[in-house]
Amino acid sequence: MNKKKVILLIVAALVIILAILFRVVSLASTSKNEVEYVFSLIEKQEDVEEGFESEGYTFEKPNVILNPYGNSPLTALIIFETEKEEKVSITIKGKDELSTYKHTFDEGRRHYLPVYGLYADAENEVVISIGDEKNTLKIKTDKLPDDFILPTKVTKNKSKLNNDLYFFTPSSKGYTCAYDVNGDVRWYLNESAIWEVNRLKNGHLLLSTERLVNTPYYSTGLYEMDMLGKVYTEYSLPGGYHHDYFEMENGNILVASDDFDNDYGTVEDYVVELDRETGNIVKSFDLKDILNMEDGKSENWIEYDWFHNNSVWYDEKTNSITLSGRHQDIVINIDYDSGELNWILGDNTNFSEEYQKYFFKLKKGEWQWSQHAAMILPNGNVFVFDNGNNKSKNKDEYVNAKNSYSRGVIYKIDTENMTAEEVWEYGKERGSEFYSPYISDVDYIDDNHYIVHSGGISYKDGVIQNQPAGLANSDKLVNDTVEILDDEVIFEMVLPTNNYRVEKMSLYDGNFSLGKAKELGGFGITEKAEEKFVFMIDGKEIDDEYKSHDIKITKEKDRLVVTGTFKKGTPVNVILYKDMMENVYSMRVSKTPYTALCVDLGNNSDDENITVTKYINKDGLIGTYSIFIEIDGVLYKTDEYVRF
Repeated sequence: MNKKKVILLIVAALVIILAILFRVVSLASTSKNEVEYVFSLIEKQEDVEEGFESEGYTFEKPNVILNPYGNSPLTALIIFETEKEEKVSITIKGKDELSTYKHTFDEGRRHYLPVYGLYADAENEVVISIGDEKNTLKIKTDKLPDDFILPTKVTKNKSKLNNDLYFFTPSSKGYTCAYDVNGDVRWYLNESAIWEVNRLKNGHLLLSTERLVNTPYYSTGLYEMDMLGKVYTEYSLPGGYHHDYFEMENGNILVASDDFDNDYGTVEDYVVELDRETGNIVKSFDLKDILNMEDGKSENWIEYDWFHNNSVWYDEKTNSITLSGRHQDIVINIDYDSGELNWILGDNTNFSEEYQKYFFKLKKGEWQWSQHAAMILPNGNVFVFDNGNNKSKNKDEYVNAKNSYSRGVIYKIDTENMTAEEVWEYGKERGSEFYSPYISDVDYIDDNHYIVHSGGISYKDGVIQNQPAGLANSDKLVNDTVEILDDEVIFEMVLPTNNYRVEKMSLYDGNFSLGKAKELGGFGITEKAEEKFVFMIDGKEIDDEYKSHDIKITKEKDRLVVTGTFKKGTPVNVILYKDMMENVYSMRVSKTPYTALCVDLGNNSDDENITVTKYINKDGLIGTYSIFIEIDGVLYKTDEYVRF
């Protein structure tokens, strides 16, 4: 046998051996069970809409579907067909004129009529009409959830109110919901939606997704949704969304977001512009490039959350963006094109010399502290909720909670002479009963017509607190929402909880349509702690020690989610294994000392045991991966696999 044949035989043998070994390796690492799949709202609604039948249903005998998308219980969908194009009107009867709602829909032959504003646990009377012809329907709803929050006080001047509703988003216990002028619940979502809830110019709501991209409260992005709970577009952002957004005149959305991969490890100091059509980020503003992180520290300043931006506002007249930095007690305004600083509103104590020229000199009134919801009014004035924390940057001058107050305040600013003066306020006269050391909101309805929402009032053992309720372990929560017209309180509602924001909006606005939702944007590739070639991988079988960590692994449409509870500082890795390649993702088991827990979503953590979640995005992954968990150096095989 010649040398060439020997070499060929050796090569062939090696190929066979490698194939056998690879088969052994594959068998050794093959997992038995595919991870549990969690369907998204969009995926669920595609299945639901297949059942929205119109054929055979008439004006006299329509198809009535209560809570058609499963997440908006006080809504319904009325479906029927008419022989010719018809305009249909609807009346949802209330307890009085201000709680009765009417709407007329566009002409059509196939009718899908969204019904909003039903009462809970009631047989609601809903009248549909075509011309003089009427059909009265009875729609029975379920009772509210046992943990639903109802008002403890409602006062109103009916002669000066309309039938708009008050939309609330939760900060602690509660639901995203709307109350009418009588304090009755007329709409709510049973899916979590936090932060701002407001209407886009097309009439749809824009609100947070129910999923998180990072702890403690950074959501994956935003839903464009109608009040039936139908999602039209989901926007996903690498840095997620928190606190606030603003719809610009070009249709794009300015979003308070994060850059979790920045060199300083900071949060809530990053704003992005989201292209409405593509979901791409077309512009970003990093506040670390604009301000000194060490300046103007409030009591709640902390290195990783040095600014704590809690509002975003774009002003077309000046082509500028206004932001609110709670932890520096300042409202800032930056040029949209250049990102350069225009002005700073607030106390200039402990700010570097280079920034002093940007501060206004206060001619009348007092400065705001730890403010929220900064906006520019049509006349150029600045409207904010002044939380009023401490009322000084000097510790020896701090005002305690029982002697403090919060307020809505308007400043008139002169950017040529750099002066400011207080021209309106509400809340100071209420004293500490209106004091909210965190969250809260103000809204402009019209000239001399405002809403002031003190959303974070809390007590412990009967004493009003100076910190967010979740950090103070408060045992009594209150929020107080006041509507003021020409300096007269025309509406007030008190709830026994804390709410982030309030918006006053009409019940009907925007069109309903069937069809697949758009999914725009993305999260990017998840950073790996390590990637290495491993010929064979195996681990321990699941035992009691593994089970003690309550590890749960699920797959969503765009990522793998791994949650577990571990002792602080325990090294934990999630390992995805495929084709002799080991992708290692570290889980950081530590607790961040939050100083502004604006939304308390709750968790199972204590001082020693911390519940953490690792999100591994599908971007950059393809194929089937076996899942291993390494805890303090011990490798476990989960017997689960994930497919991307």
